[in-house]
Amino acid sequence: MTQRNTVGTDEREVLLGFLDAQRYALRTALHGLTEQEARLAPSASALSVAGLVKHAASVEREWTGMIRAQPSSNDFEKHAASFQPGETSVADLLKDYERAAEDTDAAILAARDLDQPVPIPEGVPWFPKDIDAWNVRWVLVHLIEETARHAGHADIVRESVDGAQAIELQAAAEGWPENGFIKPWRRKEQAEQ
Repeated sequence: MTQRNTVGTDEREVLLGFLDAQRYALRTALHGLTEQEARLAPSASALSVAGLVKHAASVEREWTGMIRAQPSSNDFEKHAASFQPGETSVADLLKDYERAAEDTDAAILAARDLDQPVPIPEGVPWFPKDIDAWNVRWVLVHLIEETARHAGHADIVRESVDGAQAIELQAAAEGWPENGFIKPWRRKEQAEQ
């Protein structure tokens, strides 16, 4: 999954770039974790980094379906379960998230314009009852917001697992050289050598 540049003149590409940046931050929180560590829920919540990635993929699929005017499942148990990674490997969770992101991007790019209506499914208690539709722009901005929220959750969970902070993980994931400001993350046993 490559990250788009957030600089540009086309609103759709800029917004997709910001969504990609948040997706990248969420994925980076998994960098270097073992399968077991990725499933830990060490904070006050029941969230794990692996579960957050699984949930983000599920959420993107739901919104993509709404953009394409496909029926929404409104399955609240499925929604709650989307935070649990189950036995799926981290590699497979990341591949699934990549496929969901590609599908979302394709739906956004295929929309005739960002003002295209996106009907609001009925029966979802947290959706407004006083409007009939959002538009693609609203959905895209909401996906940025939702993904950023969960990337922040992932940062907290990850830091609770092993003390790693987002910028150290990004430096490690991208192979930045160590400097006086940033030291790329390494496992404690590696760092002590």
